[in-house]
Amino acid sequence: MKKITTAAMAIGAVAVLALAGCSSSTRGSTTGSGSTPTGGSTGTAAASQFPTFPAGSTIGVSLPQKTSENWVLAEGLFNTQLTAAGFKPMVNFANNGVSDQQNQIQAMITAGAKVIVVGAIDGSQLGSQLQAAKQAGITIIAYDRLLTNTPDVDMYVAYDNYKVGQLQGQALLDGLKAKKTDGPPWNIELIAGSPDDANSKPFFDGAMSVLQPKIDDGTLKIPSGQKTQQQVATQGWLAKNAQNRMDAILAANYASGTKLDGILSPNDTLARAALTSVKNAGLPNPVITGQDSELESIPLIADGTQYSTINKDTGKFVTQVVDIIKQIQQGQTIQFNDTKSYNNGVKVVPAFLLPPMLVTQANVCTAYDPATSPSASKAALATDYCKSKG
Repeated sequence: MKKITTAAMAIGAVAVLALAGCSSSTRGSTTGSGSTPTGGSTGTAAASQFPTFPAGSTIGVSLPQKTSENWVLAEGLFNTQLTAAGFKPMVNFANNGVSDQQNQIQAMITAGAKVIVVGAIDGSQLGSQLQAAKQAGITIIAYDRLLTNTPDVDMYVAYDNYKVGQLQGQALLDGLKAKKTDGPPWNIELIAGSPDDANSKPFFDGAMSVLQPKIDDGTLKIPSGQKTQQQVATQGWLAKNAQNRMDAILAANYASGTKLDGILSPNDTLARAALTSVKNAGLPNPVITGQDSELESIPLIADGTQYSTINKDTGKFVTQVVDIIKQIQQGQTIQFNDTKSYNNGVKVVPAFLLPPMLVTQANVCTAYDPATSPSASKAALATDYCKSKG
């Protein structure tokens, strides 16, 4: 895989080297607002050039609701890094929903933005605004979540979300083997992300590529019978929705002595919500996965309460995007490391993927780069577990 061609992309280059082979699993085609990749090969890297613009131009960044810590971190990092690069950042959260995000993107067009970075609430609902942006000569970068059902997106920059799911599925299996010695079979329950978030499908599909064979051979059982993404989705990624659903599952299926051994959770917020349900039900702690390395969850990883999380370093992620914007401004050619996987329903969107990292108690003390994830590094090193390791 190739790196973006500038010295400023050193971080991204390291990420690409680490990513080799991560995206080679067979993946389904996109339907509706999903973003599941289309094929098993990332293909040869492709290069593209985009309209240049003057230094000091306005750069729009439209983020979704503040539903998780990583989005809040991204807001500050985009403001800081774009300003340091000489741009005028226009960074907004769409806390009032899709219509809010539509209006914000239109305002960025009116303000003369030269690039708009979009972390979509629902990537299928922004077609009119993206069309207007492209007609104005604006470059559109889909950030973290694919923009779907539109030709008016130039690139997708993200961590490899199918690989995230695979890591979560394997972590659940590994945790069960390590911590639940009275099985198999093991009883598990599944949680998926919000159905309007394009990333929810690759997270779930990646995990199920690992777990489904073990469900089929009887190693894993799901007492609730809730197995499809639709059945296990969590609208809005809201903790209360996950907790309410888990409360109902535990009351219906685990009140008579049935053991709950593990839970697949797509992120840390929902993992903590599920753990609250388990605690309230008076059940032993299950093996549970997560994602985003939220500060509230890092101590839970260190003390073994939460088995795993995923480190998708927001600092490196934002740096990658800002460096691409600088290259576009300077008229440099952008190269992508995946040109086949991300079919948005209208076209295959060229992508630059960064590799996610699994974090468990085994590596939590060293997993976070203090230069790019200072808060996570500090949180880990402050735990009694990491202090005991010196």
